[in-house]
Amino acid sequence: MYIIKVKGKAKIPDYIQLRDEAFVLIAYFRADRPLKDLHRYGLEGKETELAAVISELEFGKLRPLTI
Repeated sequence: MYIIKVKGKAKIPDYIQLRDEAFVLIAYFRADRPLKDLHRYGLEGKETELAAVISELEFGKLRPLTI
């Protein structure tokens, strides 16, 4: 799975994208909102680790998600 942070402009907020091994979009959520429904993506119980990864991400840099 891969993760990327997308910079918003003006009234559009920053977003996080989760992509699978074929780079198909599997999740798209606001970076500033609480993380929920993570069980859909196999990340249940890893909210703290994912929040830490999101806070470290640079905008526009695709990287593997390893948590």
